[in-house]
Amino acid sequence: MDKELHLGQHISKRFNEELEEVRNQVMKMGGLVEQQVRSGLKALLEADRELAKKVVDDDVKVNSLEVEIDENCTQILARRQPAASDLRLMVSIIKTITDLERIGDEAAKLGKNAAKLSDDGKSARQFVELRHLGEHVNETLNKALTAYARMDCDTALEIIQNDKIIDEEFDNISRLLITKMMEDPREIKNALRISWCARALERIGDHTKNICEYIVYLVKGKDVRHTSIEELKRELQEN
Repeated sequence: MDKELHLGQHISKRFNEELEEVRNQVMKMGGLVEQQVRSGLKALLEADRELAKKVVDDDVKVNSLEVEIDENCTQILARRQPAASDLRLMVSIIKTITDLERIGDEAAKLGKNAAKLSDDGKSARQFVELRHLGEHVNETLNKALTAYARMDCDTALEIIQNDKIIDEEFDNISRLLITKMMEDPREIKNALRISWCARALERIGDHTKNICEYIVYLVKGKDVRHTSIEELKRELQEN
């Protein structure tokens, strides 16, 4: 199978347009999800109940886009029967929107817990580590979506390699929250909610990593799941 990426080089102009349309839909969905995550973190840190509600409500828009894009991909597969890099594009899009939808679900969890903390007169403002984790996750998601738009394999590999930093930050927050609950049992309920938010952010990082793996698959034609970063770089240098 041809492993070089050749988009926009079809005899049918309409086929080119269909591929571009579906890619634009993915970027629209990515932008909505990115805003949802950013707003969810802000609602959590500032105890903003109205913003938290909007984050939860926006999840319906994300779900609708996933269904719409999936249907468009199905139609293209049925009509065009794409091969080589075009087929990889379809596969990567279908996988990407699944992870984007799940990122939206995790962002909605941020909104739900932010609303509950707000009702209790609490916020996560005092947890500097949570803010840092959230900002790191937001920045990583933005870089991943930009890499997807540009088909930037190098940036995708960098994000895959740095995913362990997000995991380490999550582990650090978990230890701090356990200590807080042991010191003051009255804080257990709210500390658990913040722990669930930290877990949601960590999972957003995992889904972002998945999207970067699809970028490598799309550009290089290699399935890099369950492959160490050292092995992956060696394989790509050999080709």
